[in-house]
Amino acid sequence: MTGETFGGVPGAHEGILRRQSARESRARTYARALPIVPVRARGLTIEGADGRRYLDCLSGAGTLALGHNHPVVLEAIRKVLDSGAPLSVLDLATPVKDAFITELFRTLPPGLAGRARVQFCGPAGTDAVEAAFTLVRAATGRTGVLAFTGAYHGMTAGALAASGGAGDVRVARLPYPQDYRCPFGVGGPHGAELAARWTESLLDDPKSGVSQPAGMILEPVQGEGGVLPAPDDWLRRMRRLTADRSIPLIADEIQTGVGRTGAFWAVEHSGVTPDVMVLSKAIGGSLPLAVVVYRDDLDVWEPGAHAGTFRGNQLAMAAGTATLAHVRENVLADRARVLGARMLSQLRRLQDDFACVGDVRGRGLMIGLELVDPETDRHPEGEASPDPDPGRGSDPGPGSGLGSGSGPRGPHPAAPDLAAAVQRACLERGLIVELGGRHSAVVRLLPPLTITDEQAAAVLDRLADAVTAVARDPAAHGVHPRRPGGPMDPAD
Repeated sequence: MTGETFGGVPGAHEGILRRQSARESRARTYARALPIVPVRARGLTIEGADGRRYLDCLSGAGTLALGHNHPVVLEAIRKVLDSGAPLSVLDLATPVKDAFITELFRTLPPGLAGRARVQFCGPAGTDAVEAAFTLVRAATGRTGVLAFTGAYHGMTAGALAASGGAGDVRVARLPYPQDYRCPFGVGGPHGAELAARWTESLLDDPKSGVSQPAGMILEPVQGEGGVLPAPDDWLRRMRRLTADRSIPLIADEIQTGVGRTGAFWAVEHSGVTPDVMVLSKAIGGSLPLAVVVYRDDLDVWEPGAHAGTFRGNQLAMAAGTATLAHVRENVLADRARVLGARMLSQLRRLQDDFACVGDVRGRGLMIGLELVDPETDRHPEGEASPDPDPGRGSDPGPGSGLGSGSGPRGPHPAAPDLAAAVQRACLERGLIVELGGRHSAVVRLLPPLTITDEQAAAVLDRLADAVTAVARDPAAHGVHPRRPGGPMDPAD
């Protein structure tokens, strides 16, 4: 392949991009920030139709635990294709499904594996979330759901309602603890304690306006919310709080599962066993698959209470079995934990060097850098107030899943324009990254668990070079100076 040809047609990638812009929906997202045309991929690397190669730290929004076209995944898919087995079987039993369930149950937290049931939902994680809501409503006879600020659970009605937006399902929104932009202005264990007290008060106050809910759904690490690891003690507190009140706890492991955070399932960091787990993305080995796994005593819903035409995707189950087994047998979760900690440590040097890097945080190979506007005063209207007791110890030390804290003065405002500029600069350097967070100001890294040390070094070098270039000359990268009283403007 030459630099400007694909399929023998010069500049074909430009025509493909032009036709996409003319024919596809305005709702498309990734294609706007990443104007590339992938034609080949292996591991961490994507090759575009223009001949350029990219290091892919988007990984299908966390779907590709083993990277692109891993040999064990391809072999599993070929085996099913060559066998003549049916490819879509609704919810019928098959050897392929049996093998998938066996491998999945082998990986589950011990407190759940011995008494688990599984429901195959359909192709996307949002289907699993909807199924989980249906399940806990049927099991409890209640209707409401507890969810958290900054959450993302999918794009269907119930999942959207439990996410950061609005929806038709009745959801009580709770504060999710975080250090850098703590909703109580304190961060650290004290901020997490206040968040837990708020939740407890809401449930126990007969005048809170919140009736006993059907369930609580949470992400052990908020991904789209800005790469926010839940403090382990807080997560254990949520487990005790829900168990004491007979509220099923739903862990959304759609993006955090299959080794991504340094444990096979992110809840294992805190030793928590949820009542329900919603799983998708990596469990399908790059193909569409979603399931709900739950405690057997919740299995009281009627046949047909939740279904989905494509819940019998045999290729996805085969690819998923191969992926789950490979991650387990090769202890890739431990690899993610060690390498992720090393990458976080190196990225924090950028935080020391550039005031626009407000925070670096993450867990395992789920990493985020929040870009801020250092030219604007801290604590504008609506931001958290300073810590009234800085001596409370907001730094719990390494391995806790907590960030370093924002200090007594608090953070600068988020800078989504700078983050977008860094994303563009990364792409120019052959690195694909995602943006997330409340203001889309967090540069996110989700590399495959198979990334090598050399590839990790290359990712960090390219990211550091992009941040350096944007920080030193924002205007050259399409970031206009801040207008008085207004935000910075990206270039047209």
